[in-house]
Amino acid sequence: MASLHLWLLRHGATEWAINGRHTGSTDLPLLPQGETEARALAPILAKQTFAAVLSSPLQRARRTCELAGLSHQAQIEPDLKEWDYGDYEGLTTPEIRVHVPGWTVFSHPCPGGESSDQVQQRCERVIERASQYASSAQAESCNVALFAHGHILRSLAGCWLGQGPAGGAQLVLGTGSFCVLGYERQKRALIHWNAPVLLA
Repeated sequence: MASLHLWLLRHGATEWAINGRHTGSTDLPLLPQGETEARALAPILAKQTFAAVLSSPLQRARRTCELAGLSHQAQIEPDLKEWDYGDYEGLTTPEIRVHVPGWTVFSHPCPGGESSDQVQQRCERVIERASQYASSAQAESCNVALFAHGHILRSLAGCWLGQGPAGGAQLVLGTGSFCVLGYERQKRALIHWNAPVLLA
């Protein structure tokens, strides 16, 4: 079995991302800044060979994948959609904390939305699907690209490290950044995290 490397690629900036508003199912387009961030990923990704490219069905992730140069390989993966924030969709953390002091998506429920357990199940399914590509790969390593959203990717990293979605609370992830999850001495590890792309 090849050594699996998961490339986590958060979509470029949107209006709500910049304003700190929780964007789950609201299907916002990228801002011009977000398109620039997405294009900046292309030279880095062009140096890699990917066994699979999986994308959230939401347009901000799909457009980022396209501008990053991998849309020709892309498959839609519904489990990569952002958290369902329920009643908190479109609200900022300070707005939520007026009513629920200390609230975070990683530590408190989202009324009308997803539970942490439901998110973990989605993350584990994505990891399992990616692992299947590694099982059939002929090379020593297998890269799988995942284009998605801030909280789901942070949660996925937490699950990769055996900490569940709550592990993502300590992992900051900016728009248009890339991360790599892999192994160090056969143990799951963070290879790169929130790696910035220098814009020309």
